[in-house]
Order: sequence, then C-alpha cells, then structure tokens
Amino acid sequence: MDHAQLRQAFTGISGILVTPFDADDGLAPQLLAPIVDGAVNAGVHILVANGNTGEFYGLTIEEAERMVHAAAEHVAGRVPLIGGVGRSVKDAQRLAKASRAAGAQAIMVHQPPDPFVAPRGVVAYVEAVAEAAEGLPLMLYLRNDAIGTAAIAQLCAIPGVMGVKWATPAPLRLAEAMRACDPQIVWVGGLAEVWAPPLYAVGARGFTSGLINVWPERSVAIHAALEAGDYPRAMELIDGMAEFEAIRAEEMNGTNVTGVKAALQVLGHDCGPTRPPSAWPLTDQQRERLEAMIAQWGIRFD
Repeated sequence: MDHAQLRQAFTGISGILVTPFDADDGLAPQLLAPIVDGAVNAGVHILVANGNTGEFYGLTIEEAERMVHAAAEHVAGRVPLIGGVGRSVKDAQRLAKASRAAGAQAIMVHQPPDPFVAPRGVVAYVEAVAEAAEGLPLMLYLRNDAIGTAAIAQLCAIPGVMGVKWATPAPLRLAEAMRACDPQIVWVGGLAEVWAPPLYAVGARGFTSGLINVWPERSVAIHAALEAGDYPRAMELIDGMAEFEAIRAEEMNGTNVTGVKAALQVLGHDCGPTRPPSAWPLTDQQRERLEAMIAQWGIRFD
C-alpha cells in the first residue's frame, strides 16, 4: 500500500482491537479472529493493535509484541494494520521495530503520560520513535492538547508523521492546529463515534472506534453518513449507540474497555476481564443497562 492509499485509509474507521485474556490472565490472541473477520467484512478501514481499547498500558512489552504479531496474522493484509507504541522511549522504539517486523503498515504513537512531559521532550520522543520505525508512517495519538499548537506543528513536521488522532474534546483547538500544520497531515477524530460529528465539522475525517469489536456495521454506517455530509442521519445512528459510550465513560472512563469486553460476554464471545486499574466487572446496574441495550440492538456475534 502506497502512502496515498494509506492516507485515504486513515480517513476511515480506525478499529481499536481488544486484547483477549484467558482464565489464567494470559493472552488468548486466537479469540481475536472472529472480531477481526467481523470488522473486515463489515467494511472497517483500518485495525489497530495495542491501542487503549487493547489495554496497552496493562500489557507487558512482550505481550504487546505478541499482540501486534497476532493481529497481523488475523488481518492477513486485508486492511492496513497499525501498531500502537509508547511508554518509555526505549520501549516505544522496541515496539516500533516489532510492529514493522510484524508487517504493520504504520505506527500509532501514544502520547507519553509521564507527569514531567515537556513539549520539546515530546518532539524528541517522536523523533526517536520515527528513527526506530525506519520509514514506517507515524500516526500521533494526541490526548492532551496542552502542549500547545506550536509543539503540535513541530510534531507534525517530523519526517514520517502522516496524521494525528485528535482525542481531546476541543474542536476549535483542532481547527487551529490544522491551520498551523502541513495540509497533507490527516486529522482523525480520536474520540470515537459520539464526537465524530463536531470534529468532522472543523475538518477531521474518520474516527477511532471500540464499538467495532461488538457492532462494526453501526460504525461503518455512521462513517458513511458523515462522509456524505448527512449529519442528521449520523446523529440518529449515534443516538442509537450512545448509551454504550455513556457506560464506557463512567468511573473516570475506567469502564471504557470494561463495557466492550462485557458486551462481548453478553454476545457469547468471552474475551476475559480487563486488568486493573480498569474497572471489572461492570456493576449490576451497568450490566443491566448494557444487556437491555444489546437486546434492543438485536445483534449477535457470529
């Protein structure tokens, strides 16, 4: 896939895959197969291993390496695969090399969560990852825009950076960042379906999604409506799954992955629990809401 095709794929849905665990809290990557097949068959454009829905920060580096290789085997080149990298700069470089070896088409660089992050330090961090990626395109994952527009522009000017997943609820700051950067940079809505319309309104294209693990067809329908400029239809479709995202946003977003894995359980495809510090399991009240919602959706897991 050339860079023009990859840029186009970035404007689609970036499906963030869960990381399945077995009864002994070990990896169970074979359980990804039907999730990947369902997403690809529904028309999801890109799949991401080692994203936040994949519990990236709950995995060891060795587990993250194994998961990007497993995801690549399941995807088998049908859609582009992105490998998430992050944590210490040495870990991020190691995972960049592992993602490249697995056959990923791009690297997604998690924003460093270190409490002493300097804007110029983030630039140095991404430069080091880009060097380890050896020419593989980079997608930046921006969850905190407090580093400022000038730093964001510096990040986007690093050779190899192709796009930014904008995961902060600040559309006007997004518009400002877009104006400050090379127009070739692809700006992707990084806050899933619910925030896709306002981010689309200022120029972002595509969005990240954890819903694709459970109901990829709905994500694809929302994307199609937004691409057609049919905001009323997109909002109607989003309203029909908004309760799912509401559950995921509870407990300081600590039920984000919990909601996805609990939904998979309800649908009969148990991918294990989440790891601490994520919340597990859902409360009885949350579980009742989730079960009622899935029954209303009328979907099943094939």
